[in-house]
Amino acid sequence: MSNKPVVIGVAGGSGSGKTSVTRSISQRFTDKTILVIEQDYYYKDQSDLPYEERLNTNYDHPLAFDNDLLIEHVKALLEQKPIDKPVYDYTRHTRSEEVVRVEPKDVIILEGILILEDQRLLDLMDIKVFVDTDADVRIIRRMLRDIKERGRTIDSVIDQYINVVRPMHLQFVEPTKRYADIIIPEGGQNHVAIDLMATKIQTILNR
Repeated sequence: MSNKPVVIGVAGGSGSGKTSVTRSISQRFTDKTILVIEQDYYYKDQSDLPYEERLNTNYDHPLAFDNDLLIEHVKALLEQKPIDKPVYDYTRHTRSEEVVRVEPKDVIILEGILILEDQRLLDLMDIKVFVDTDADVRIIRRMLRDIKERGRTIDSVIDQYINVVRPMHLQFVEPTKRYADIIIPEGGQNHVAIDLMATKIQTILNR
């Protein structure tokens, strides 16, 4: 392993294709090379709040994330130390008792809607990526996912999108595009951009 892992941030709106981009990049390397850490695992522990209050959590707001813990974990990985990644329980709207032991690797990809929002995280990144996909495509992807995988109704998905997801995207997610070194339109379908990313990562690893 090289002395210091390469840290890549992959941001973009909900349904933009961040996960597809991350997966496509990861597939070009071995499992021993790339570690993916999703910001979604680092939602704050809310076990001190009553369940009714937890139901009102705005998961698209920067304050929903425990970036202090995420930063601590990234720094540990940069020092070649393993971490215990938290697990979030969406049925209880708080952190689970479980953790996942994660070993350091050559490349760390941090993926999340607001991964470029915190200056302390930006300072740890070697490459910053923003996946930029049109709003109509994002809402359709989100609708299909939430109805299929989460048993949601069309009305509830649209209501949440209009009242929470869209305003939070415009206020917090979209402005982080200015910090990106690379903007990838249309997510995982953009094979040219993903090939360029993979080449860049390989170049850094070969140093």
